Amino acid sequence: MTVVPLAPPKRLVDLEVDGKPVRVPEGSTILDALRGEGVDTPTLCFADNLTPVNACRVCVVELEGSRVLVPSCARKAEPGMKVKTDSERVRLSRKMVLEFLGSSVDMSLTGSDVERWQTDYGADASRYGPEARPAAAGERDARDTGHHHEPSGETAETVQQPVKVDNELYVRDYSKCILCYKCVEACGVDAQNTFAIAVAGRGFDARISTEFDVGLPDSACVYCGNCIGVCPTGALMFTSEHEMREAGTWDESQQTVTETICPYCGVGCDLEVHVQDNSIVKVTSPSDNEVTSGHLCIKGRFGFQFVQNRAPEPPPGGKPA
Repeated sequence: MTVVPLAPPKRLVDLEVDGKPVRVPEGSTILDALRGEGVDTPTLCFADNLTPVNACRVCVVELEGSRVLVPSCARKAEPGMKVKTDSERVRLSRKMVLEFLGSSVDMSLTGSDVERWQTDYGADASRYGPEARPAAAGERDARDTGHHHEPSGETAETVQQPVKVDNELYVRDYSKCILCYKCVEACGVDAQNTFAIAVAGRGFDARISTEFDVGLPDSACVYCGNCIGVCPTGALMFTSEHEMREAGTWDESQQTVTETICPYCGVGCDLEVHVQDNSIVKVTSPSDNEVTSGHLCIKGRFGFQFVQNRAPEPPPGGKPA
C-alpha cells in the first residue's frame, strides 16, 4: 500500500471583501482571497513563483483601520479584515500608477490585461505631455545618484534608451522596464542565486544594472534566462524574438507550443518549445511545474540550436549530398 504524507489542516480565516464574507486558509494573502472570489485585481510585479516585493503598487486595496492602502499581493489575510477593492481611493491610486508608467515606459508588450486595466481605470498617460528626449546609449547608467536635472514641465520624463545587445542569447530593452524587481528576484534567492543584477540609482534614475555596470559577458550572469521568464513587459527578450520583431516576422498566432522534457540531464525539467515556421524561436517552462517552478538553466532555455541543424533536403529525384 502506498502511503501519501498529508500536511496538517490549516485554520480558516474569515474576512470581508467588498461587504461579502470570505474564508481562506491561514497564510493566504489578500490577493489569494480576491482571486478566489474572482475579483479582477491588477498586478505587475507579482508572480506566483517569486517572493512578493510590493514594487508596482497597482494591486493596492483599502483596508479598514489602515492609514495607507496596502499591497494585496503581500499582506496576509487576518481575521476580521474589511477590504475594499473598488473604492474611489483605490481606483485613483491604480489610475495614477498606470498613468505614470504609461507616460515614461514603453508598455506596448505588456499584454491585453494592462490595456484593459488602463481603460477600466481611465488612465490617460498623454495628459503629462509629449515624451522627453530619449537618453543616449549609456547616459542613464552614467548618472550620479542624487544629481537630477530640473525638468521643464513641458515634456514627460522617459526611460527611453537604445537596446542593449552585448551577447548572442538575449537583449535588454530598458525602455520597457517598469522596475518590477522580478528579474532581480529570479537572479537572486528565489531561483538562481547568482546575484548578477540589482537596482542601481535612486528616484527616476533607478535602473536595473550589473555590478559596476559592466556588460553581461563580464558580469556574474550565467545566462540561465530566468530573468526573461519573469519579465512582464518584454524588457528582457530572446535575441531570436527581438530580431523577428524588428523584422516584422514575429507572429504568435502562427506559433505552436509543444511540451517536452529537457534532454540535457536527469533532473527532468519541463519545457515549452515555441515554434514558428518550423523553427524553434524560444523555450519557456510552466511557472506551476513542480520541478522547475518556471526556472531553467542555460542549456534548457537556450540550448536548442542543435535541433535547427537539420541535414539539407536532397533535390527531387536526387541523392543526399
